[in-house]
Amino acid sequence: MQGGGAKPSAEAPPPGGEQFPPLPGEGMAAGPTGAPPNKNDAMTRLTDRANQIHEQQDIGGFEASVHKIKEQVLPRLLERVDPEAAATLSKEELSEEFRPIIMEVLAELKVTLNRREQFALEKVLIDELLGFGPLEELLNDPDVSDIMVNGPEQTYIEKKGKLTIAPIRFRDEQHLFQIAQRIVNQVGRRVDQTTPLADARLKDGSRVNVIVPPLSLRGTAISIRKFSEKPITLDMLKDFGSMNDKMCTALKIAGACRMNIVISGGTGSGKTTMLNALSKMIDPGERVLTIEDAAELRLQQPHWLPLETRPPNLEGQGAITIGDLVKNALRMRPDRIILGEIRGAECFDLLAAMNTGHDGSMCTLHANSPRECLGRMENMILMGDIKIPKEAISRQIAESVDLIVQVKRLRDGSRRTTEVTEVIGMEGDVIVTQTLFKFEYLDESEDGKILGEFRSSGLRPYTLEKARQFGFDQAYLEACL
Repeated sequence: MQGGGAKPSAEAPPPGGEQFPPLPGEGMAAGPTGAPPNKNDAMTRLTDRANQIHEQQDIGGFEASVHKIKEQVLPRLLERVDPEAAATLSKEELSEEFRPIIMEVLAELKVTLNRREQFALEKVLIDELLGFGPLEELLNDPDVSDIMVNGPEQTYIEKKGKLTIAPIRFRDEQHLFQIAQRIVNQVGRRVDQTTPLADARLKDGSRVNVIVPPLSLRGTAISIRKFSEKPITLDMLKDFGSMNDKMCTALKIAGACRMNIVISGGTGSGKTTMLNALSKMIDPGERVLTIEDAAELRLQQPHWLPLETRPPNLEGQGAITIGDLVKNALRMRPDRIILGEIRGAECFDLLAAMNTGHDGSMCTLHANSPRECLGRMENMILMGDIKIPKEAISRQIAESVDLIVQVKRLRDGSRRTTEVTEVIGMEGDVIVTQTLFKFEYLDESEDGKILGEFRSSGLRPYTLEKARQFGFDQAYLEACL
């Protein structure tokens, strides 16, 4: 329960501020890495939290001066450049073309810049014309996993599970709105006052959500969930401390043996990452179809076809839902169907697919425990117009789902696989489950890290028969015991 306020560092900031990289060959001072002092007394921590004062971080002097010059240069630059022609060039080509024009404009304005300032000015101008303006710096930072823009004057980022304020600012609301439109237009979506909500994706697969006024009261809000360029595997998750060796082996076998898997967890807990990692175990000879609202899955298979839903047009017509795509996918000869996330009645269509020869299908959903996950699946089917009794729905779930993998983001920012549960069947009108692995909290270290251990229940897995069909029964049994 550490306080969330950023504390000013005694160290000098790096030359050029945090937003701009050093010129090639130039050194740069290391950023502040001091951790807050540990406070063991719970009441002291509560008092500090209650008395905390949060101040808006301002952009440093170097960034502020460069952005001020950019506002003067940009309008004159646009008078001399054809935006359509500029869009056909790469950033490197554009930089070469712009350099003499920028120098000409600076001479007109009677502004003299040193080499570092020229380099920084070129960068922000090209980001403005070809990229996403101030967001480019954050998108190129591999340590940033989430970007949250709360209007033009406040942007937060997530690094290693912790939220910090970012040293960027937009010119005004119109500037931010233009960048939001540029993002959603790339994937054929639109955002304005008539459709103030939009889901989109960037070229690298990062997921974007945009909400604009009048729904957002602080101005345009953009939320970007970045994805690692390097494909995540189960072994990497094990090395990160998300699971232990036995749990990793069991999940590898579950993915390879075509078990139907539901990945459950909260927002930002790593459900999509887990789904991508499990997909690595799919046989390369299988045809896999993925269905999502905004395509973000990056499967590591050769025969993979991603499908994406379509929102309604201005007249409210032409929407294609996840349920429509699941029904159509059944006619496309898939071996496995993978749903990015289930939120409603399409859950029933997925269960039907799992029961009709598409073993190994997977999906994610929001739930806090495996038992709650089953309850949510029942409720989602009941939300639809399907007229079947609750007992029949429960039986369909029990017969379709093999494993539930529960993932969680702990308060220290780490993401752990907290439970692996198998669905055994029905007993009366109750779905019977059996926990194979569980993460047990033990203590907290002095630097605030959660300490715990992954424990196997030592039970013989009910899904052993499926593993036997693929020759993994002995390895599966040893991993679970």
